[in-house]
Amino acid sequence: MSKAPSIRLENLTVGYGGNPVVSDLNIEFPGGKLSMVVGGSGSGKSTLLKHVLQLQPAITGKIFFGGHDMCALSRSKLRCIRQRMGVLFQDGAMLGSLRLKDNMALPLREHTRLNEAKIMEIVHDRLELVGLDHAMELFPNELSGGMRKRAGLARALVMDPQVLFCDEPTSGLDPVMSAELDLLLLEMMRHFDMTMVVVTHDLASMRGLADFVVVLGEGRSLFQGTLEELERTEDPYLRRFLDRAAEERDAPRLTMPPLGPEVMKRNCDRILGEK
Repeated sequence: MSKAPSIRLENLTVGYGGNPVVSDLNIEFPGGKLSMVVGGSGSGKSTLLKHVLQLQPAITGKIFFGGHDMCALSRSKLRCIRQRMGVLFQDGAMLGSLRLKDNMALPLREHTRLNEAKIMEIVHDRLELVGLDHAMELFPNELSGGMRKRAGLARALVMDPQVLFCDEPTSGLDPVMSAELDLLLLEMMRHFDMTMVVVTHDLASMRGLADFVVVLGEGRSLFQGTLEELERTEDPYLRRFLDRAAEERDAPRLTMPPLGPEVMKRNCDRILGEK
């Protein structure tokens, strides 16, 4: 039986400058499960994640971490709650001037009183979990895109979080690397007792990972439930989204004749001739 907390949104409206992006959300991400928030571009997935992490204040509503109302906590108590959270950012969010081992050690040095030997032991253990223990001395710009994702995941786990948030973990990866990262996320779920919330547009990842799914669109929650329930839906919007079917639109089509080699040559000659 998992002891990981649930994340509950109650009448939550989020946005910027008082302008709602997603409104009236009543969702509970179950504790100890892997939940996925999916939707089209601009549907508010990353905006929701920023507000759940309290990086932006909600317009209205409440966010509960276990039994704690995060919107009502003092700064010191909110800091304690955040230490129980791990975040895998889209680009890994590594500090370019620090070696990988020091990027990994930063949260431990900031928030714990562990000695350096113990910190390095934890760093090595987490990097070994993601297959990067050989890369401790490298700088972020010496890592491939897939390696940066794995390094970001390892850093998100150094504090043994109760909840792990992942923002578009497979973005920018080829299909093989995406599948490998999906397997790694599943392995982390087995290794750690935690709740995981993944924001993504990747339907293959959703179908391979999700215990619970939320679909955002049209400024609201269009669906929440199990993957099996979502796959059985007959809602037209959801079916288009799941089947990746484009909607016919009556917008005019623009036609433009090609420039042709002579025009391109003149443009190149003009640019090359400029001093």
